[in-house]
Amino acid sequence: MFAGTAHGRERWSAGTRIPRHRHARAYAAIVLSGGYEESGSQGRFRVHAGDVLLHGAFDAHLNRFDAACEIQNLPLDGIAVACSAARVRDVDAFARLAERDPREAAASLLDQVLPAASEAPDWQDRLAFDLLDDPGLRLDAWAATHGLAQATLSRGFARVFGVSPGIFRAEVRTRRAVTALATTDLPLARIASATGFADQAHMTRAVSALTGQPPGRLRSNGFKTLLH
Repeated sequence: MFAGTAHGRERWSAGTRIPRHRHARAYAAIVLSGGYEESGSQGRFRVHAGDVLLHGAFDAHLNRFDAACEIQNLPLDGIAVACSAARVRDVDAFARLAERDPREAAASLLDQVLPAASEAPDWQDRLAFDLLDDPGLRLDAWAATHGLAQATLSRGFARVFGVSPGIFRAEVRTRRAVTALATTDLPLARIASATGFADQAHMTRAVSALTGQPPGRLRSNGFKTLLH
């Protein structure tokens, strides 16, 4: 169900495409050289040397490498992150630290990064941002406002993100529920209502499909560190 994360350095050749996949644990990908495009749970990012992509637990993404690229992956268990894309002040110094002591590098990552803005050049990116902002967004209304047929909306979004906008929207809502489970002590029924599910059973099915565990078990397993 979940893809593994090869902590340490990875090298990818130009033209490589990695289909959409999901990681169970949070991690950072620091671009040491080259660049690539990633389309995932937090939008689409085009990154180059010195950029960092910060992935939360249960996030999904696909990757397109148009040029040769080298990446340093670091686990982020227990480290809270407040952005999805950033830049490292000194990528060479950080790479040396990561090779010497990955745990120290991960712990110091947030002191090293500067938040980077994501661009939204295409309608697919604008739709992703709008869904991240409001998972209750009506897709038919959005399509009409932007002069797109619903079939075009579905096909065009899937070409970029690997899933339909409906699935993307459902995952945004589910991740909000998972975050609420980790950061609050609210009853499950209240979380379901607050995050837009029809009822607790509906939320339970969605959370189980996303994480592999029902909400109650996630809480009892002390999964909070997975979310950061």
